[in-house]
Amino acid sequence: MNFDLKPGELTAIVGINGIGKSTLLRTLGNAQTKLDGRLTIKSKPIEAYSPQDLSSKISLVLTEPIASKNLSVIELVALGRQPYTNWLGTLTTADKQKIKDALSSLELDDLQHKKCYELSDGQLQRVMIARALAQDTSIILLDEPTTHLDLYHKIQILKLLRSIAHTTKKTVVFTTHEIEMAIQLCDKMVLLDGKENNFGQPCELIEQKAFESLFPSDTVSFEPKTGSFRIKK
Repeated sequence: MNFDLKPGELTAIVGINGIGKSTLLRTLGNAQTKLDGRLTIKSKPIEAYSPQDLSSKISLVLTEPIASKNLSVIELVALGRQPYTNWLGTLTTADKQKIKDALSSLELDDLQHKKCYELSDGQLQRVMIARALAQDTSIILLDEPTTHLDLYHKIQILKLLRSIAHTTKKTVVFTTHEIEMAIQLCDKMVLLDGKENNFGQPCELIEQKAFESLFPSDTVSFEPKTGSFRIKK
């Protein structure tokens, strides 16, 4: 596969279970060593960046549970400033403003003093995104950010990610099983099928009939006019 991720774009990585979506995302974030190939940020190999440099360029929202749900919302979001604080973790006025802005962007002001164990799944997901936003990196990577959410909150989170990408000019990439939503909301998509691994705008991928080979044809068919899948009965 070969693709470029650009500022101000929302990109989804989709594919069947076990195809390697999370592996690819974690590799992009340097959370695990790449198996092969070349990965660069601004034409510089990712291996050439120190961990400190990478933490100011890439923020990760993974599926692992947080270390302690006894933290308050504002304490968890404040952890996003860790790459910029001194060894004592002292927050400057600028750090506090970044935290405040992140809370406001995710509409968490009224929840900032609640403990994380008191939150719903959707609220906690917004807190994790706020932490990534407070980290103020040019790249935000999220592994299945809509898992365990109902339809309304899935849409809310994805629209929020699109807004973050478009308004802050950050590169936002996420893995998902919500292919139809991604088609409607994303600027670019990576389709992992183990063969072509197509990349491009959703409309381009539809024209290339890339979605039609994503699932077994005797079970699911893709309707290009509506951008949706139909179950074959």
